[in-house]
Amino acid sequence: MDILLTYVVKPIAIFIGAYILIRFGGKKAVSEMNSFDLLFIIVLGTIVSEPLVTKQTVEALTYGLVFLISYILFSYATLNNKLRWFLIAKPTVLVRNGDIDEKGLKKARITTSELISTLRQQGYTKTADVELAVLEDMGKVSVIPKSYARPLQPSDLNLHPSPTFIPIPIIMNGQIIYHNLKFLDKDEEWLNMQLMANQKNIQNISDITLATYTQQGTLSVDTDNPNENSNTNNPYLYKPGMDN
Repeated sequence: MDILLTYVVKPIAIFIGAYILIRFGGKKAVSEMNSFDLLFIIVLGTIVSEPLVTKQTVEALTYGLVFLISYILFSYATLNNKLRWFLIAKPTVLVRNGDIDEKGLKKARITTSELISTLRQQGYTKTADVELAVLEDMGKVSVIPKSYARPLQPSDLNLHPSPTFIPIPIIMNGQIIYHNLKFLDKDEEWLNMQLMANQKNIQNISDITLATYTQQGTLSVDTDNPNENSNTNNPYLYKPGMDN
């Protein structure tokens, strides 16, 4: 019984407790993290792992709860504009109007080589093409190119494309998403007709990875074996390795 409690029940309880604490910490705590977000994750991980080698499970989860409350209060404090600039690191300018800001590099402790590497990762080979590059409080570098170096926009050609349409999933991994069908005011009869147009039917959807409702009002189907009837000697269907 003691072995079951030590090696099964306690780890599961710690995992569930840590998961609940992180969920209450919010999505921001596990996405783009500033210094305090990172501190919260590191310290919380240390606190909740302590009971794995000691018997202080309740105490550790209590400490984790107190630290969570402190983190939430701190997060609310950063919503105040005056307190935010005191609690959170300010953005640091690295490049302005094509010129490298040496003071900014020194403050951020970033070398010129690291800056150039970061710009290359975002598709810019010359600092002269950059209007502004800023090290954000989350630790990432934001780059705003000069007007001549940015990607061509439809407005540059006086074009007015139609509004962006996000395809709506109808079938995912062989399962029909009924609430999306209801949202679109469609039924299984409509779905079956769309599937038949793609050589499928509603009784045989297990190999459909994704089927989405398109802007044209039709169904776009992606199966887990899309080239099953294609010419296997087609060079466009080449697969590296021994699968050919």
